[in-house]
This record gives sequence, structure tokens and C-alpha cells, in this order.
Amino acid sequence: MKEYYENKVGVVTGGASGIGLALCEMLLSLGAKAVIMADLNAEKLKAETKRLNDIYPGKVLGIQTDVTKKESVFSMIEKAAEFGSGRIDLLFNNAGLGLVKPFDETTDEDWKFAFDVNFYGALYGIQAVLPIMRGQGGGHIANTASGIVFAPMAFQSMYSATKSALVGLTGSLRYEFWDENIRFSTVIPGTVATPIWDKAGGPPESAITPEESARGILKGLAENERVIIVTDPDREGAINAFRPEVARGMDEYLLNVARQRKSGKAAI
Repeated sequence: MKEYYENKVGVVTGGASGIGLALCEMLLSLGAKAVIMADLNAEKLKAETKRLNDIYPGKVLGIQTDVTKKESVFSMIEKAAEFGSGRIDLLFNNAGLGLVKPFDETTDEDWKFAFDVNFYGALYGIQAVLPIMRGQGGGHIANTASGIVFAPMAFQSMYSATKSALVGLTGSLRYEFWDENIRFSTVIPGTVATPIWDKAGGPPESAITPEESARGILKGLAENERVIIVTDPDREGAINAFRPEVARGMDEYLLNVARQRKSGKAAI
């Protein structure tokens, strides 16, 4: 795995916490030439950039970025390429939000925001980095989706829809750009103990660490997997998502989750 990342320039959105931060730190440990951390949280970004630069002097750049704004993403990619001596080998479109809300309470503004963060943020990154990767003869783009695409859950219609759209986009582009040596992979990172769980009272006991997730992601990326599924539960979900023989069981499981959530209980 080290051979794939050594001397590469990587960009990670949502890079100042959770999976994104773990990816940045692991890329550096594997010998990356430069890592650009993009995040909206300026305070966290400054602190983590300094911490990592203290360990890996001169190899880390933090850029405050609002992925919902095209001009912010394009500006970040331009600065990242400058820091990487004209190169961007790896782009991790990792920034996203969990978005839990009853469908009847969602507004058009909610839906626009959901797609701006979870879909368009990645789309803008792809649009901005493609000319750079074409010019250098290749690259790899990883878009973080979710296991919810295999088991869409009640009260998460926005999350399910946006991440499902991202899976479709990534899969299509994988083959459109294959012959240009620009790889695309969808990431299913697992249930991970990250700040995304803060409003839900904390992650479940079964959650893996950001470091475990990052290790699985980077392993799958190095092997050019089409869909990188980090955990066994998500792998089982993918296998069973559309199997007619388990359709009744899937209905029962997802209906039970819905009923528990309606009663005010946390359920996954």
C-alpha cells in the first residue's frame, strides 16, 4: 500500500476531523509528498494543520473551504495544486452531513442544502481537479457515500437520496475516464465514531474508529476497487440490498428501524 501513496499529492475535504483527518494523517505516514486539508471549520483546521506540520514539516496545507460554493472549491483546488508543485494525484471528496429529519418537515431549502453539501461539493471537486489530472496523465478520485445506499432508512430521506446520487455519479465516471488513467472509487466507510453522531447522542458501540476506516479506504483505493466497503455489515448490506429472496427480511428490518425512530429511540 505504501508504494501507491509514496510521493503523491492528496487533497481531502472534511480533512480537519473524523475520517478526513485520519486519511490525512495516514497518507503522510505512508510517504505522501504533500497533503492539503480542506475544511469549513477554520479553528479546527488551523490546529490540525499545525499539529501535522510539526510532525511532517512543510508537507501540510490547510485551506478553509465551503464545499457548497463552487468558487470556494475551485479556489481550493487551485491553491492545492500550487502547493503540490502543479500536481494533485488523489482527491478525497469526503465532506458531508448525516441529515436526519422527518420527510414531512423537510423544506425545499433543506433539500437544496443537502444536495449542495453531499452531492455538489463532490461534483465541484471533480470538475475542478479533472483538468489537472488530465494534464499530469492520471489520478484517483474517491467519493465518500454511505451504507445507507444499500438500506435507506426512515427519517434520512435527504441523506439516502444524496449519497445514492453520489454512488451513481461515481460509478458512471469510473468508466468514462478509465482510458485516461483517471480512476474513480466510491467509498462506503462504515459506521464510524465521528462528529456526525454528535446530535444523535454519540456513536453506537459497534462503530469503528476513523483510523480503522481510513486504513480500509486507503487499502481499497490502492487496489482500485470500484466500491470500497470497509466493514462486514455494509458488505452484507450490499449483497442483500436487491436480492428477492431476502426482500421480506429487509422490509422487516427497515420497518423496525422506522418504528423505533418514530417512538423516539435511536436505531440503526
